[in-house]
Amino acid sequence: MPTSPVPGHPRINCDSLKRLIREVPDFPKPGILFYDITTLLKDRLGLATLIDALSENYINQDIDLVLGMEARGFIFAPALAYRLNAGFVPVRKPGKLPAATVKYDYALEYGASTLEIHRDAIEKGQRVIIADDLLATGGTAEATAKLARSLGAHIVGLGFVVELDFLKGRDKLSEYEVFSLLHYDN
Repeated sequence: MPTSPVPGHPRINCDSLKRLIREVPDFPKPGILFYDITTLLKDRLGLATLIDALSENYINQDIDLVLGMEARGFIFAPALAYRLNAGFVPVRKPGKLPAATVKYDYALEYGASTLEIHRDAIEKGQRVIIADDLLATGGTAEATAKLARSLGAHIVGLGFVVELDFLKGRDKLSEYEVFSLLHYDN
């Protein structure tokens, strides 16, 4: 069976990580194939390999902060921040952060949403990565990038565990370096 090593890290086999992801048909609605990462998360070697692989892409880039979006970004961003000796900043749904915030309203495929970040979360010029579990249509990642830039962040890149290539979310993020560990074409 061919392997898909992580660029620059020949010991990590992406195919073995994909085998740890459960595919759930017709969730959350008929016709959708859901890639459930909880089965990867519960595997101690799989989780460690995943964090190592994400970290490898940014290890020598002098990252100040890793931003993670609610909710699954909270799983990966803090672990990535730890490995990169960086801080973690949560990007949340409205009303969840206790201090003064900046918000960004954005469109989703079937509606709208809002994200918030603490007004003092990023200092001008800090080097940040935005991390999340999934790149689908790119709307949430794009909104997070706009929030970060509004506070003066220098966005080094966006990192994802899974990218659904067929949804072309990367197109919305063309001005940034986008790294996705696992790719699905359909």
